[in-house]
Amino acid sequence: MADLGPGGPDPSSAPDPAAADSPIADSPIADSDTTDPAVSGRAAFGVRNVISGTVYGAAVQARTIGSLTIQEAAPVIMPGAPVPRTLPPGTRHFVNRDAVLAEVTRLLDEALPTGGAEGTGDIGAPLVVVLWGPGGVGKTATALRLAAALRGRFEQGELYADLRGASAATAAGPSEVLLRFLRDLGVHRAWIPVEPDVQESTFRSVTAGKRILTVLDDAHSAAQVRPLLAASPASLTIVTSRTDLGRLAIEYGAHVIRLGPLRTPDAVGLLARLGGTGPGVEAVARRCGGMPLALCAVGARAAGRPQPDWELLERELGASDEDDSGRISAHAADGGDNSAHGGDSGPHEGDGPGRDGAGEGGRGAAGTGRRPSGEPSRTPHGEDAPTDVSTDPPIDVPSDELPTASDAPMRRAMDASYGSLSETAARLFRLASLRPWRHVTPGAAAAAAGVPEDAASTALAELADARLLEYVAGGEGTAEAGAAGRADASDQARYRFHDLWRQYAERRALTQDGIAGAAAAVRRTLLWYVRAAAAADACVLPGRWHLGPAYPRSTGRPAAFENGLGALAWLRDERENLAEAVRAAADHGLDDLTWQLCEAMWGLHLRLGFHQQWVATHRLGVEAAVRSAEECPEAEGRMRAQLGFAYLGLAEYGQAQEQFEGAAAADRRAGHIRGAATAVESLGLLHLKQERWGEAAQCFRSARELARQVGDPRALALLEHHLGRSLQGMGRHEEAIGQLRHAQELIRALPDPYNEARVLMSLGRALLDAGRVEEADEPLVRAASVMAAEGSVVQQADLAELRADRAGRAGDTADEIRYLRAALDGHERTGSPRTGAVRARLERVGAARGRAASCGEVREEE
Repeated sequence: MADLGPGGPDPSSAPDPAAADSPIADSPIADSDTTDPAVSGRAAFGVRNVISGTVYGAAVQARTIGSLTIQEAAPVIMPGAPVPRTLPPGTRHFVNRDAVLAEVTRLLDEALPTGGAEGTGDIGAPLVVVLWGPGGVGKTATALRLAAALRGRFEQGELYADLRGASAATAAGPSEVLLRFLRDLGVHRAWIPVEPDVQESTFRSVTAGKRILTVLDDAHSAAQVRPLLAASPASLTIVTSRTDLGRLAIEYGAHVIRLGPLRTPDAVGLLARLGGTGPGVEAVARRCGGMPLALCAVGARAAGRPQPDWELLERELGASDEDDSGRISAHAADGGDNSAHGGDSGPHEGDGPGRDGAGEGGRGAAGTGRRPSGEPSRTPHGEDAPTDVSTDPPIDVPSDELPTASDAPMRRAMDASYGSLSETAARLFRLASLRPWRHVTPGAAAAAAGVPEDAASTALAELADARLLEYVAGGEGTAEAGAAGRADASDQARYRFHDLWRQYAERRALTQDGIAGAAAAVRRTLLWYVRAAAAADACVLPGRWHLGPAYPRSTGRPAAFENGLGALAWLRDERENLAEAVRAAADHGLDDLTWQLCEAMWGLHLRLGFHQQWVATHRLGVEAAVRSAEECPEAEGRMRAQLGFAYLGLAEYGQAQEQFEGAAAADRRAGHIRGAATAVESLGLLHLKQERWGEAAQCFRSARELARQVGDPRALALLEHHLGRSLQGMGRHEEAIGQLRHAQELIRALPDPYNEARVLMSLGRALLDAGRVEEADEPLVRAASVMAAEGSVVQQADLAELRADRAGRAGDTADEIRYLRAALDGHERTGSPRTGAVRARLERVGAARGRAASCGEVREEE
């Protein structure tokens, strides 16, 4: 139970400066000692009806009146926040597209003229440009080149998002992107709303009137793009997609530009930049069909040789073409004509960093019973992989997975590049492709391929040099070009598949390794993620109890973390892969790994939120836990409790209550007392959030009885604190004071300085509300000392407001102003919604003091 509310381990129990300074770590979801980060230290500790200073006219002294809610000010951008410049670097190997640049520049001149000229575009409408075309045609490179050329006209920021639009399954949700955009724009993460519609309106408020350039890369649909459009008429949004996104043209007047293959002279120029020129280079360019992705792969091979032999490369591409013809003929002989499936003979579509045009709806094919029947059964790298297709179940292959004449240029380049790989690199290339991972790390790749991690690192570098993978800056970052991988915040080099390369590699895996071999590779990867996530979670929240067997084995974890900060950084950077791992485990029927992965993501969501992902993964976790009742009857309660907190963070209180009550019932059925105590405590925390003080108190008393059976002193201490807050909410101040003093003694005995400081804050507020003003000094001073040592800016600001209240009640205007200034400084540093209210109060108190001083001078003169 010690993982919920103040039971959630905190910065004092994990040396994690990020968490200590994180207002989210101080929110009800991360550490439920407050009911709202915006009112921490105020409404959470009881109802007050006091106005400091002088008020002229009417005043509303309430936050909620029936169904009417008085909203705080909108989030503000933190002072000193840098102007966002999040565009990834473009490639130096770029040719042509001059006409596209000229067209977009013309549109921009019409809409946003420079030099004070009057524009001719639609007044008040932002400029939206859609670049669309087939996969591998260079849409991302073109968008980034456009953005680089135009960035001087958007001095107030540049934003970039990879929307992963290969399919609906892989597409990034608008809420996920808005979270990142708001952080990039300088809104402190504690004050970013969790509701998607409020995030959208906040984004438009923050960007109102600003010259912002946004690149939305690889969009799946107009619906995905719509919430991400800045409404400012001074903004430009460049969207890339595999389709023309016609709804954007209809609804927003978007200008749609189709990109086609490069002309032969430009293709030759690109090859020359990559690997030099020579006899046969034009023939190679023609073989690649003008597709930049194919040209770059072939050019990388030429660049790796002291003297490129273009004629030899052309012959290799020709040999691959002959193999393609044989595959198509063989498939046609089996009745597999493309038109028989009603298929489109157009090329696969995918482009840019992490694009995937996979025919499986964006999900990996391993374990789905599907094998592309056009694949050859030979194993070019001499592996003893299963190749007898006839032993597998019947497979229905979608038409867009079959080789067609229009696929030939891409397929030629892919076959030639793949055939030149070392055996280890080829195996890793195949087996790391079986799910649409956001990125691939050496550890995960080593698990997939069943090779040592140092061998995986070498193979990944080989694949990147061959342009079959690309380097990326990090889990939450963007693509990074260069000759060597970069480590991210969690000190992991990361690589990413282009979608077309991943699709090709997946086909190779299913043919050469077989469905069983591919499924085994996915399972090895999932086991690696379970163990790594459990190790990180245990480091972020070292005092938490666990169910999953990965935790006791965490001493041999795949990833090592020096402290909570590094562990939290790893969880943040791997969060999308962890969500994909949950989906993969569910798809493969691995129920035990599904719920264990969810359990191991608790520290991630507790500290950093990401509520939409939290709900999506944990719904799968609940389903898997229910099916695992015989093997681990305690798992259902664990999953439901965690899912309930996700709903609580989204203010979906009905859903949260349903899950908490379901968790309590499941734990009672399983005879799991500790789990039942956690579930009942969670229900009490929900009631605190709803200000249902009596019901909350009853839950905490019930949870306390259960915790006594377990004998968990930490849980008991924290429940006493919860109970004190409930009494304070009911206005029973004297009882609350006694209860909180008792809680303080129990927590001090643990010891747990941070949570003791939280109790001291509650105690200080209770003493103030009871009219025992002078007695409030000691707990507030001690709490301030601890929070300063912890570096918790949000709590320090709340404490400063409490101390300003104390000074105001004592009539000490000088101290009241001093503490209000400290509170204002803290709120401004975090972009708190409390900033406006505190500033207004400071102005009122200062003005009242000035009037009082003037009156005093007049009396002296009289």
